[in-house]
Amino acid sequence: MSNTIHTWKRISLVEENVVLPNGNNVKHTTIVHPGAAVILPVTEDNQIVMINQFRPSLKKWLLELPAGTIENQESPLVCAQRELEEETGYSSDSFISLGQFTPLAGFCDEIQHLFIAKDLVKTSRYSCDDDEVIDVVTFAVAEIEQKIISGEITDSKTIACLSKAKLCGYL
Repeated sequence: MSNTIHTWKRISLVEENVVLPNGNNVKHTTIVHPGAAVILPVTEDNQIVMINQFRPSLKKWLLELPAGTIENQESPLVCAQRELEEETGYSSDSFISLGQFTPLAGFCDEIQHLFIAKDLVKTSRYSCDDDEVIDVVTFAVAEIEQKIISGEITDSKTIACLSKAKLCGYL
């Protein structure tokens, strides 16, 4: 039996009884999330397109890769295509899947789908949501790595996606 405590946008806070593998019965609260797409946009000259976004939850700016929540049962790829254009003003027909990332498994069921976008085309479409304040910036991979080392970049999805792309030989 589950009880929805609160719903906001496309996420819900749900409490339910769960039987663990060891047989213990516990009450667990989960943030139920439809999933998201994270995009690593790479320009022709191997620059990475990033966003500097004000995050109200943290009350500060975060340097991160463009990403967004899956809407209306769209596929992760369609979400990635939409979010890339909405947040950066670039589009692409060349996406490479890097698999999935589980950012908050202790209390959230969100799965983030990681993509590289190449062959970027600048478009006129750039339309943030009402609660998004975004500046688009570009960096070389080495600059991003230095910002991760220095602590200027702390966003887990950005670090995970960049790491996966490097480990897979794409960067």
